[in-house]
Amino acid sequence: MIEIWEDKEVRFDLPLSHMRLRSGEKVIDRLDFVEDTKGNGGDKGRLVITNLRLIWHSLTITRISLSIGLNCIISATTKIVNSKLRGTTEALHLLTKSNNARFEFIFTNLVLGNTRHFTSVMGVHKAYQSSRLYRELKLRGAVVRGRQLNILPLEQIYSTIEGIWNLSSDQGNLGTFIITNIRLIWFADMNENFNISLPYIQMVSVKIRESKFGPALVVESSVSSGGYVLGFRIDPQQKLHTVAKELSSLHHIHTHRPEFGIEYSLNVPDPISEEAPIVPGEIEEFDGGATDDLSLALVSYYTEGGNAAGQDQPPVYCAQLGLAIESLRDGYTLSHLWQVIPSTPASTPAANPNPTTADTTV
Repeated sequence: MIEIWEDKEVRFDLPLSHMRLRSGEKVIDRLDFVEDTKGNGGDKGRLVITNLRLIWHSLTITRISLSIGLNCIISATTKIVNSKLRGTTEALHLLTKSNNARFEFIFTNLVLGNTRHFTSVMGVHKAYQSSRLYRELKLRGAVVRGRQLNILPLEQIYSTIEGIWNLSSDQGNLGTFIITNIRLIWFADMNENFNISLPYIQMVSVKIRESKFGPALVVESSVSSGGYVLGFRIDPQQKLHTVAKELSSLHHIHTHRPEFGIEYSLNVPDPISEEAPIVPGEIEEFDGGATDDLSLALVSYYTEGGNAAGQDQPPVYCAQLGLAIESLRDGYTLSHLWQVIPSTPASTPAANPNPTTADTTV
């Protein structure tokens, strides 16, 4: 099983390999002149909206970039901000959570009158939220009604197999398999609300093993979906091997060509562009040896009033300032925090051309 991190994490200053679209990921919209107002104010950038995440990168220094998974977005609203390039204007305001850290992002469209960064991001995020059955394991959900599957928009039923024993209890429960192009569904004949919906992209393995009930079909789900080990008895054995072969084939296909189920139609003219778009060959790829360490630039994205764990640090006395301040996180100093704000004009040779990156090498 290939790990899918793109929709589940917030990452900063990505190497080129992480900015490339993974299998099944597709671009829905692209806006060439969007400012990352909170973290890289005054810098023109490009916002790419895919069916899994938002990708922003600077048009000046391409190594300065963000990847915001759609599953990390807590809220998407508008906010009046003061942009270095647009002045007082309405911007897209995102609150996100990733790995127990809360981040805030503000994106300002530099094209006057263009509100696509609002409509596209909010529309794609809504489509992502409403299509979770394509990507997530569901137990005892409303997936079957009157022994008929509630079919998803892109779903096709391949086969329906009766007489399948679920071995989750000592006695077993008799039920039915529904195998589609997206997922495997099992529901109990006596109570169709006792069911499971397991997308192929959440499967780790499909095997035949010995059990106290004899040979059984064993399906293991990913750790992110709960790490379930599901056992099913299918008679006769020839039928068992046929079902196992079909599920293994579908699992293999969806591992390499997954269907994430996010559909969003964008009925607008082509994006406005002042210059030729950046193609992958024009982007300089930097050494990725330090990519596991978050850039110091991410300090500016933490939500106000909270640290990486979402809680305030206890106050301590700072002899350097002569004041009580919130204690700094491990690995940070006062000089690191001051580097977020430019202290000298950009024309001065000693100044950092992009203060928010704090000279971090990616």
